[in-house]
Amino acid sequence: MSGFVKEFKEFISRGNVMDMAVGVIIGGAFSAIVTSLVDDVIMPIIAMGTKGADFTKMKLGPIMIGNLISAVINFLIVALVLFCVIKAFNKAKDMAGKNKEVEEEAPTVKICPYCKTEIDIEASRCPHCTSQLSQ
Repeated sequence: MSGFVKEFKEFISRGNVMDMAVGVIIGGAFSAIVTSLVDDVIMPIIAMGTKGADFTKMKLGPIMIGNLISAVINFLIVALVLFCVIKAFNKAKDMAGKNKEVEEEAPTVKICPYCKTEIDIEASRCPHCTSQLSQ
């Protein structure tokens, strides 16, 4: 049982799990804003374009068509914003990767031409075979 608990602790303490939790919380808050945008701004504009039709009260028997239309618009707006955020994130990530200059480090070792062992670049004699090395 302690192995399971240990694995769970490792899982929950990973950074991406915390990021996901923050994303879900922010998504919930953003959903309220989008719902208000759809219900209070977009649907009245659609109603004006359709000669005052109130979609929120549209029914097809017991089915609330207006609520479905609002939910679909709500989903499309959230999906669009999420797409834009991910696209911007990926673009920033790609740009950061391109901007990183790969600095080549000066070699710190060389190979002895006689015994083929790796030695310090500053060495004038091989510590393994004691051969005199040219600088």
